[in-house]
Amino acid sequence: MNALRAASRAFLLTWQSVVRDKAALLLFFISGVVYSFFYPLPYSPETVRRVPVVIVDQDHSALSRQLIRYAGAHPSILVVDVSTRPEAAQALVWQGRAAGAMFIPADFSRKVLAGLQPEIELSGNGSYPLLNKVVLNGLAEVAGTVSAGIELKRLGAATPSAMQAEASRQPLSVEAVALFNVREGYGSYVVPGVVVLIMQQTFLLGIGLLFGSWSSEKSFPYTQDAASYCGALTAFALVVALNAMYFFGFVFWWQDYPRGGNLAASALLTLLFAYSVAAFGMLIGMFFRTRERSMQLLVATSLPIMFLSGLTWPASAIPAPLQVLGWLLPSTAAIQGFVATNQMGATLSEVGMELAGLLGLATVFVVLGLRKWRRFVPPSR
Repeated sequence: MNALRAASRAFLLTWQSVVRDKAALLLFFISGVVYSFFYPLPYSPETVRRVPVVIVDQDHSALSRQLIRYAGAHPSILVVDVSTRPEAAQALVWQGRAAGAMFIPADFSRKVLAGLQPEIELSGNGSYPLLNKVVLNGLAEVAGTVSAGIELKRLGAATPSAMQAEASRQPLSVEAVALFNVREGYGSYVVPGVVVLIMQQTFLLGIGLLFGSWSSEKSFPYTQDAASYCGALTAFALVVALNAMYFFGFVFWWQDYPRGGNLAASALLTLLFAYSVAAFGMLIGMFFRTRERSMQLLVATSLPIMFLSGLTWPASAIPAPLQVLGWLLPSTAAIQGFVATNQMGATLSEVGMELAGLLGLATVFVVLGLRKWRRFVPPSR
């Protein structure tokens, strides 16, 4: 009974400390609301459209003009200029007025009429990978469409009907269907994983800020016993869980991100993630001696942690030692697990490794945190 009373007291004291500390309240709750509306805003169009390109036409034939018309009708690109000089196209790219170019050589139509294989040069600005990809894919689709039309005309001259010509050109039809990210948008791809990292980093900062304040002011609201530690741990974990429910429940619906809907697996992941982040935050927070130290040490770690998680950089391309380092952080298993359950509807068995990783981290952090707790919190008088 005394242990339960001590845990309840620590739980209430933790919430009182969070509410009274404006900076902690901002990190724990207000920052999540701000992030949920402003971070996805640049990605709201989901896919890049109307990227400016320039076309160099040295052929001046009906076929080259058809290429230009098709390029102008493509939804992903916008033809801003048609020139005969490659130097003019290069200047537009260097000036930032165009993100790519298509070069149609002077012998383009002649080779087509002769039954030879013509060549079209496509170029993009590699300084902007997303725009470069859209430009190259869009121009390649334009060239492929014109090429298909030419091939169909050739086959049509040798076959009785247009349907037979089309079947001869493409015996097997392929229809690509995106299963989870149905709009194939960048926001639907990156935001569901990034919000997990945002939660982790803001909570680590907030917990470190509180512990730094208590350490510098010598005003610890807790006692040394394990029950007090468990009460504080549960309070911090509840903060994490509430934010997770806000992001996964409201924000994903509001932003209309893919929602696979394995509620049970997501709930279990949330519980383990909440306790692992809370235990990790309390463990490192007990090493901070000033209020500002958490900001100085933790803010710069967000980008490396994102790359280690395997979300924006393929895990198979990450060196093995860095992969091990990434799995020592709750965000790696949580990002992979939440994306799988929230967006793809993965079962518990399919995220078993992520669940085991979070459970193992929570256990290790709690054991280490309890040992540090007894030395960090001064004895009761």
